[in-house]
Amino acid sequence: MKKILFAASECVPFIKTGGLADVAGALPKEFDKNEWDVRVVLPNYECIKAQYKEQMEDVAHFYTGVGHLMPNEYVGIKKLELNGIKYYFIDNESMFGGAKPYTDPYGDIRKFVYFCKAVLSILPSIDFRPDVIHCHDWQTGLIPVYLKNEFAGSEFYQGIKS
Repeated sequence: MKKILFAASECVPFIKTGGLADVAGALPKEFDKNEWDVRVVLPNYECIKAQYKEQMEDVAHFYTGVGHLMPNEYVGIKKLELNGIKYYFIDNESMFGGAKPYTDPYGDIRKFVYFCKAVLSILPSIDFRPDVIHCHDWQTGLIPVYLKNEFAGSEFYQGIKS
């Protein structure tokens, strides 16, 4: 069975500001579940509707460093299965709190640098080693860079494509 991880900053039905959410919400459902294990990872924004927040279960948490500006950041992992798709949510109130998913350019860059590192960091904790990580839009643009330059030395990450 082939494995794909979709990484996105928004996804219908959880959070939507534009077309990215529509694509990230629709695409995973189109794969044949007998041939593909498709999962999605998103930020756990404070503004996600309560009906979904209440269904999320805690999976694990740990701390990771993201450069010298964020040397020890909390990474919580929450999970929700909906319509046969497993969704993981990176939980960090200081990064993803607030009434909107996007706030200001400096803050958004900082939180998505963190998000990219967290996406790769959670994979052993959720026991999922994808064949491909599908990175959606600029918010996930550092995932391939981190994968090649920071995570490639670990046997777990070797051979993962993006």
